[in-house]
Formats: sequence, structure tokens, C-alpha cells
Amino acid sequence: MAEIKIEKKTPKWPWILAILAILAVAIYFLAFADDGDYDDTDRMTETTEVEETPRETAVENAAVATFVTLVRQDPDQMGLDHEYTNEALTELIDATEAMAAEIDYDIRKDIDKARKLAKMIEEDPYETTHANSIREAAGILAGALQRMQQNAFPDMSAQADRVQNAAGDIKPDVLTLEQKGAVKGFFSASADLLNEMNTNTPEI
Repeated sequence: MAEIKIEKKTPKWPWILAILAILAVAIYFLAFADDGDYDDTDRMTETTEVEETPRETAVENAAVATFVTLVRQDPDQMGLDHEYTNEALTELIDATEAMAAEIDYDIRKDIDKARKLAKMIEEDPYETTHANSIREAAGILAGALQRMQQNAFPDMSAQADRVQNAAGDIKPDVLTLEQKGAVKGFFSASADLLNEMNTNTPEI
């Protein structure tokens, strides 16, 4: 009688488990690789956003813009009552104070002195010593503007020098209405400097 050989079948489940294990490992590594790429992209995006944050130009200050507009609109307004002179001086004081705040520079003492002088002009518009008060206030403001320029706007020394020179052109012993050009020249030079400061980023 012939012997019948029976072949033992090798179980397939170990192979299935091995394949599943390999797939699980592959999926695990692929998932972590994707997360890593995402994190890198995230970090690159965040870095780009931080780099773009610094402003390229200064944000315009309203007080400075108001003063510049007043001076440039119609400078030929100086009348006998000194209304234009007082308004321009007051606006200049406000603009100088506002710009000092923008660059975090303390000029409170100068501002207080200039305001007292402007008040004197306002209270008695027919006083013949106004030129002296205007000259003193101009000198105080010109000095404050120059120190601000040296502190935060080193490239604007020429403009600051023009303000100083214009302030010096106002004669304290000459009636204001007899030196309109000098007074207007001071306001104009101050407006030019403040406008430059207002449209450029301070170096602080």
C-alpha cells in the first residue's frame, strides 16, 4: 500500500502580522515627517511676520500735520491783532510737544516757558513788546527742536540749523508787523523740519 505524504501548511498569520507591523512603522515615520515639515513652515511664517513688523515710515502726527497745514495754506495772514502769529505759535508749541512725545523726548520745561510767552501775546494783542516774546519763544522752540533732531533724526541737522537761524533773525526790539518776513520765515522753517520728522522713522 503506497504511503500518502501529507504536506504541513505553514500558517500565514505571522506574515500578515509582519506586514502590518512594517506598515505601522512606515505610517508612524511618515506622520512624524509631515509634522516636522509643518512645524518648519510654521516657524518660517512666524519669522517672516516678525521681520515685517517694524514700520518703514513714521505714523503721521495730527498736531504736526495741523501746524504744517496752517503755515503752508496762506502765510500772508499776519494782521494788527497778531491773531495769526499767536495761532501759529500755539500750533507750533503743540506740534513740537506732540513730536517730542512720539520720540519719547522730555521737553516739558521748554514747552511750559513757550506757552507762557504765547499767553502773553494772546492776552494783550496790542502790546508793542510782542516781538521780544516771539523772539524768546522762537529761541526756546528752536533749541528744543534741534535737541530732538540730534537725538532721533541725525540726518536732519541742516533743517534744524535753518530753524535756529530763522529764530535768530527775529529782532526783539523791532515791531512784529515790521518784520513779518522774519516771523513767517521761522514758522516756515519749523514746519519744514517738523514735516520731515513726521514722515520719517526716528533712529531711536
